[in-house]
Amino acid sequence: MLSITDLSIRLAGRLLIDQSSVQITPGSRVGMVGRNGTGKSTLFKVIRGELAAEHGTVTLPPRWRVGSLAQEAPNGPESLISVVLKADLERDALLTEAESATDPHRIAEIQTRLVDIDAHSAPSRAAAILSGLGFSATDQLRPCAEFSGGWRMRVALAATLFAAPDLLLLDEPTNYLDLEGTLWLEDHLAHYPRTVIVISHDRDLLESSVDQILHLERGKLTLYKGTYSSFEEQRAMREMLDAKAVKRQEAERARLQAFVDRFKAKASKARQAQSRVKMLERLKPITALVTQDVREISFPAPEKILSPPIIAADNVVVGYDPNTPVLNRVTLRVDNDDRIALLGSNGNGKSTLVKLLAGRLAPFSGKVTRADKLSIAYFAQHQLDELNEDASTYDHVRKLMGEAPEAKVRARAGAIGFSGKAADTKVGKLSGGEKARLLLGLATFFGPNMIILDEPTNHLDIDSRAALAEAINEFPGAVIMVSHDRYLIESCADQLWIVADRTVTNYDGDLDEYRRLVLSARNGEPAPRERNAASEKSQRPRSDNRGSLKKRIAEAESEIARVSEIISKIDTALALPDIFTRDPKQAAQLSKARANAADALARAEEQWLEASTQFDAAAG
Repeated sequence: MLSITDLSIRLAGRLLIDQSSVQITPGSRVGMVGRNGTGKSTLFKVIRGELAAEHGTVTLPPRWRVGSLAQEAPNGPESLISVVLKADLERDALLTEAESATDPHRIAEIQTRLVDIDAHSAPSRAAAILSGLGFSATDQLRPCAEFSGGWRMRVALAATLFAAPDLLLLDEPTNYLDLEGTLWLEDHLAHYPRTVIVISHDRDLLESSVDQILHLERGKLTLYKGTYSSFEEQRAMREMLDAKAVKRQEAERARLQAFVDRFKAKASKARQAQSRVKMLERLKPITALVTQDVREISFPAPEKILSPPIIAADNVVVGYDPNTPVLNRVTLRVDNDDRIALLGSNGNGKSTLVKLLAGRLAPFSGKVTRADKLSIAYFAQHQLDELNEDASTYDHVRKLMGEAPEAKVRARAGAIGFSGKAADTKVGKLSGGEKARLLLGLATFFGPNMIILDEPTNHLDIDSRAALAEAINEFPGAVIMVSHDRYLIESCADQLWIVADRTVTNYDGDLDEYRRLVLSARNGEPAPRERNAASEKSQRPRSDNRGSLKKRIAEAESEIARVSEIISKIDTALALPDIFTRDPKQAAQLSKARANAADALARAEEQWLEASTQFDAAAG
């Protein structure tokens, strides 16, 4: 059991958690929520032992392994599958020792333990996790160094999940994922066999993957049973009851104070008046749950509604190299009030399509028609780094308003969400959520006809995400969004476009159907719908895969040699003349270990055969 007792945490002079206690039973799946900056990540540091508490204790069972996402993404020449497999430290150490062990009894102990931890199935389990997070079989054999930082953070997440610690701590894990990876992670966490605490602002993850909510507010930790919707209901009820209790207490205070004021000067009533004074002193004030108001998000309306369609693409081919276009045969239209969500795994061309629509990328062929005087606002997470850290919100707004009077500049800064002194705070001192609000305000400053939002929710808390959804729904222009936040898509989008197989198609189903489609594909199950001929064609091995297939063949051959060596050592131990009479238990363990090793050898040979067949097909 994770036991937090009378815990107080202070950071940089600020009291984040104040004498809070909570107990989390083994096997619980807990979603931790609270406004940005309340101390959720800091609590994780205390649990991991990286930060000392000011007061109180955090107690874990003595042999529990605690795992969390690494701060730095893995890098180097090792393949993704190798990085993930090494996350299981015990398995890695046993396999290393098995290569040099010569004592038959130690060989038996090693192989028995490998059987106990299901070591021989580890490669397939690691591959399944990587596949769920969006890595193809070919990608899994590529070196880490070939991937961008965001993809390498997915590898770090895969390694953490594969290690399967007794206490899994995840801090906003979906920030590194696309919608498809998020859907897989929700399903994986819902079936996690040990204890997990996940900090998240993703409503759907908190609804489908956890069975308890740990709420941090005003320094206090409160554990609620149930999913996020249940938590909201319980908290609303608590707010109502507390408000009634406060009202009753205020009435009682007024009654006691009136008695004291009326009779304190009368000698005959002095003792009773003094008694009422003591009662007032003992009447501790009830602190009602005060809901912190969320600053609304609003987008200025365009000056003029344009004639539809505002964008039309006909048989467009686009990309960065004419010889290898990213998207082909793109035919689509965008009207004034469209709400379109782009689906499809990262790397399939969503960013390319967004740049095409925004006019930042010209097509190689085909035709793109835009309405006259079309204005487009574009928001992307990487633009947060383009803000001037040494300038304030006021400075950024002033730059866009030229010689406008001071009062008007202040008013516009307030409309973005930075009124009064907040407008003078340097950008470098703003939180991630505040920077995102500022960037949204600057991107839409002049009332665009269309807004493109590329992962706008990463730094926003749950209430701010709801405010963003409301702003999108109230905006009279068109909105195109790329987001892993299912709540945002379901709240706003009226069209779903899938970017896959080098083209863009309308998706007629809803997100529940799409979720089933994604999970069946990533879990290796038959897809709910039949793939079309074009999709089948795209799955055929191409000649440019020959290098990766050759590497798969080499790795399979290496695995065959390694397992064969293990079997040879077990056979040597089993050949001892008195092994079955002297130690029948150990002999049985060795026999079981040999059977498992034989299964592993068969799997390795099957992988070698499959890769060899694909290699021959690509060559021919």
